[in-house]
Amino acid sequence: MEAGDARAADRLLEAVYDELRALAAARLRREQPGQTLEATALVHEAYLRLLGSSDGKFNDRAHFFGAAAEAMRRILVDQARRKAAAVHGGGREREDLHDSIIAVRDDNTDIVSLSEVLERLEREDPVKAQLVKLRYFVGLTIPQAAQALGISHATAERYWTYSRARLYQWLSK
Repeated sequence: MEAGDARAADRLLEAVYDELRALAAARLRREQPGQTLEATALVHEAYLRLLGSSDGKFNDRAHFFGAAAEAMRRILVDQARRKAAAVHGGGREREDLHDSIIAVRDDNTDIVSLSEVLERLEREDPVKAQLVKLRYFVGLTIPQAAQALGISHATAERYWTYSRARLYQWLSK
């Protein structure tokens, strides 16, 4: 892509599309009820953002998937903020209409709050923040994330334990 090969971006997408889509689908399954974004749309939007922001400069597979995790996180946060906006009924409770009407809280601020404390963790320790992004937004396992970050499995386990505790502490305030 750096050399100006017009088909390079297409070949990159073909090489990673299925894996990105599977990861996006797994991530979206963990979202709050009422999520309207589909895995295909998330992958396409993330891919477009990646191409627009990186000029096709990815050092390796780990760099690409790290950038994809960040792009997916930003897309999900942007969507949660839009849904929480007053224009979209932010602050109101969603009501499912069926035999017994029950109010269901559609809380899209969780991902926004997570993003805010994740940015705080990134200032404190970028590697730990990247580990959280790879695990939470891309759905990588500890061994996969460790490999992507170039750290040992044991170090990734320690970082994951610390990061979860730190994020929980900040989110609980």
